[in-house]
Amino acid sequence: MPNPFPAISDNIKNINEKVKTAAVKSGRDFSDITILAASKTRSPGEILEAFNGGIKVFGENYVQEFLPKFESLAGYKGLRWHIIGHLQSNKVKYIIGKADLIHSVDSVPLAKAIEKHSVSQNTATNILIEVNLANEKTKNGVTIDETYNLVKEINKFQGLRLKGLMAMPPLEKDNRKYFKSLRELLEDINDKNIYKEKLLTLSMGTSSDFEAAIEEGANIIRLGTIIFGSRPPKTAPAS
Repeated sequence: MPNPFPAISDNIKNINEKVKTAAVKSGRDFSDITILAASKTRSPGEILEAFNGGIKVFGENYVQEFLPKFESLAGYKGLRWHIIGHLQSNKVKYIIGKADLIHSVDSVPLAKAIEKHSVSQNTATNILIEVNLANEKTKNGVTIDETYNLVKEINKFQGLRLKGLMAMPPLEKDNRKYFKSLRELLEDINDKNIYKEKLLTLSMGTSSDFEAAIEEGANIIRLGTIIFGSRPPKTAPAS
């Protein structure tokens, strides 16, 4: 039976080579970098093709899209899920125990909701704080200054494990300054011992700029179109 998604495995091979080169430039190994496939709108078949090509972590934006994929692919050992999009507090209960990491915590109320449902399920949930590095009004995330207070609040919770920071910088030709800024923020939080554990995770870099992100310290890169190809154009709903 012919492979319906032959380009995906080829794309992953090319990405791996670029990641290896960028990792060497930053004094790290390829194994230090997690390639997350941003799988919003992608079918289970496409996800499986990426999984068979070596991608183990997939990131979803919407809970209502994530849950059916989680159920349909639950039998594949080693396939892991992250939530990378904005998360509403009333949707938290559906993903606890299913998502290995939530990238987009940007408020105390959301952290409290995750804490509440984690404790009720006798677990602890791994999270990242989303930082809005350029203070863009159209994006979620806390400012750099607000990050310190949010870390202090999260430090009080038993059902959360803060692992690091995430950012989606502005769409610019060179985002290196933003990646550097997020790395320096993480280092400053660690230097000041604001959190009970050392924060090690930087989720930054997408299809257009992941190499620079790795060179500036990213250890999770979120790749979509460079793995799966362009998304089909949206069609108007039938009248």
